[in-house]
Amino acid sequence: MPEIVLINITGNDRPGLTAQLAETLAPYGVTLLDMGQAVIHDFLSLGILIEIPDASRSSSVLKDILFAAHRLGLQARFTPIDEQRYEAWVEQPQSERRIITLLGRRITAAPLARVARALADNGLNIETITRLSRRLSLSRPGEAAHACIQMSASGTLADPDSLRGRLLSISEETGIDISFHLDTIYSRNRRLVVFDMDSTLIQAEVIDILASRAGAGEQVARITEEAMQGKIDFRESLIRRVALLRGLPESVLAEVAAGLQLTEGAERVAATLKSLGYKLGIISGGFDYFGRRLQKRLGFDYLFANRLEIENGLLTGRLEGDIIDGPRKAEILKTIAMVENISLEQTIAVGDGANDLPMLHTAGLGVAFHAKPKVRANADQAISSLGLDGLLYLMGIAEQETRLG
Repeated sequence: MPEIVLINITGNDRPGLTAQLAETLAPYGVTLLDMGQAVIHDFLSLGILIEIPDASRSSSVLKDILFAAHRLGLQARFTPIDEQRYEAWVEQPQSERRIITLLGRRITAAPLARVARALADNGLNIETITRLSRRLSLSRPGEAAHACIQMSASGTLADPDSLRGRLLSISEETGIDISFHLDTIYSRNRRLVVFDMDSTLIQAEVIDILASRAGAGEQVARITEEAMQGKIDFRESLIRRVALLRGLPESVLAEVAAGLQLTEGAERVAATLKSLGYKLGIISGGFDYFGRRLQKRLGFDYLFANRLEIENGLLTGRLEGDIIDGPRKAEILKTIAMVENISLEQTIAVGDGANDLPMLHTAGLGVAFHAKPKVRANADQAISSLGLDGLLYLMGIAEQETRLG
């Protein structure tokens, strides 16, 4: 009668260990039923579930593995699995799998403990844990600006909204960003990423800078803040703010554009995603004069933004064409996806303001970036502790795979 045995191997890792262990098993014709391996700080943990055929004696197989492990400086442990238990495992329905990502400048055990407890309390079992950020140097503590741990957990979740709310509370209390989403074929095959511009790709609200140059800074700042908080309609607020720019020389636009600073991580995000074949777009309620320069600098494929009307070298205080507001942003995202022949589930949208929410809700993954509390609470995911390159971690891209360091 065939025997089923779980073999656990642990010890210091080095090249060739798995090969030598597999070569030890090969002459016995065993069937591999399951296998998993992880290496942490050069320490190997390997699990192999095998079926030993009738023609082979389990004692001989296990003895040879034990000798091989000893010769290699490893420890081996064997657990017999009865056939009934194995078949019950085979017949178990495949549980939904969720991806949980912790982001921060530095991650301690406290937030990890709270997240793990929240998952366990909701019936989810953590199956894998992976570090996506670079190794942390203790002698050069300021060198590593990012820390990211990603977990996959399986199980039946009765109330996803309740768990999401609990994770949001943990995030707010610890200062660690916590992403939580269902692992699907779409989440592993994103193809389009679109960004808001002001306070997302660049570190400013351009209209506030222009208003300051026009002598209307305080008036426009009040309207901008109300719009970002969702207290007034974005379309109306934009018309009112642009009207206050009337008479501003066009030359001021070039001066402002030259002084704009990219958000931390913007260049890394753009370079990495472009190298991986993603299509990138800017969908902004800001102005295309500045968007065009940003598009050229970062190599984006698409740009949609509002256009300032200029006559005789002066701003008229009006906009040309349709206004790009929240609902329009969502429609533009749908159009780009259709042009690129991809599903909306394969898209990602990133923004910081209330007018970005329709776009964030339309995308397969919506990310609130350093957003106001209302926006953060209503977005799928949020990044508040890192720069824009934190998005790469949410996408499962390890730091060694990124561009520009």
